[in-house]
Amino acid sequence: MDGVSLDLATGSFCALVGKSGSGKSTLLKMVNRLIEPDGGTILLGGDDILDGPAPALRRRIGYVFQDVGLFPHMNVAENIGIGGRVAARTLPRERIAGLLELVELDPSFATRMPDELSGGQRQRIGVARALAQEPPLLLMDEPFGALDPVTRDALGRSVRALHDRIGLTSLMVTHDMAEALLLADRVLVMDHGRIVADETPAALVAGAGGEEAQQLVAVPRAQARAMAGLERGDG
Repeated sequence: MDGVSLDLATGSFCALVGKSGSGKSTLLKMVNRLIEPDGGTILLGGDDILDGPAPALRRRIGYVFQDVGLFPHMNVAENIGIGGRVAARTLPRERIAGLLELVELDPSFATRMPDELSGGQRQRIGVARALAQEPPLLLMDEPFGALDPVTRDALGRSVRALHDRIGLTSLMVTHDMAEALLLADRVLVMDHGRIVADETPAALVAGAGGEEAQQLVAVPRAQARAMAGLERGDG
């Protein structure tokens, strides 16, 4: 990280984009101390994240990984409730059912094993697990990157609707600028450990944010033009 400074407003949905190696995942992991920051200050609700043990901090932050990381020997209910078990609290069956419904899965999924699920279903379970302790902040590190385009689009829209419905504060890392523009309220562009642009999606589409940001915007813009050309029968 190189002089990163930002405020994340309560209730906002922010996307963190940039080329591979720009520092996106490193910044995200510093927030919940998967990587311990060696300088600066990170505050969550006014509290320094370094005050107190890391496990207590992580119970205040939901985290969704790209590869989900479900325990293969545990069923869905046990995977969702793993955070409570670590904190010596068992989630009641009704809470598990409610979390499954929250991510648009039938409560009957509670008894299934991870290898019985599709990739999109496993990722929904990952979101349910991240929300099990009712955290005020949801971090997502390339949450849809391993999914096929149709599932990725549907799950992205579902997560955005869920964010709005329950009043989350969300920070999502993605390589996909189109995904960032369509899902987020605010887009942060990183380059070499620095935030080089901080704009709304509309401002980025209108040309704001500088050269690095516009290089990223150019990709979905060119794809949209190519698709329009195909629809017109060009070429």
